[in-house]
Order: sequence, then structure tokens, then C-alpha cells
Amino acid sequence: MKEIEIYREPVELYKLLKFHGLASSGGEAKMIIGDGLVAVNGEIETRKRKKIVSGDVVVFAGESFRIKLL
Repeated sequence: MKEIEIYREPVELYKLLKFHGLASSGGEAKMIIGDGLVAVNGEIETRKRKKIVSGDVVVFAGESFRIKLL
């Protein structure tokens, strides 16, 4: 499992995908989430502005990412 480090929490899910290179833009990130392609803590998440905090696990494109606050 890979780690994604964040500097403040909470962070919105679509911004997390965008800023960490999992989506090329905010619009693409919103489409990916809206299409049900992202899971947070084992549940499919379709809320683009879902608040993500340290300890959450995000799964996208077959990869798992644990969120860590710096």
C-alpha cells in the first residue's frame, strides 16, 4: 500500500486525486469519482467533495493509498 502525505486535513477527495497525479485535472477527478471508480475505506464513494483525513484508505485503479498527515 502506498502512502499519500497531506499537509492539512480534511482535504476534498477530488483535490486529493488531482494534486497527487491520479487524475490530470479537477474535472477528470470529479468524473472518475462520479463514475464510482474510487473507494474510501472499503466503500464506493461518489461524493466529489468527500472530506478525507489521515488514516483513510483510498482505492483507485487497483491501487490502495493510505492517507498520512505530515
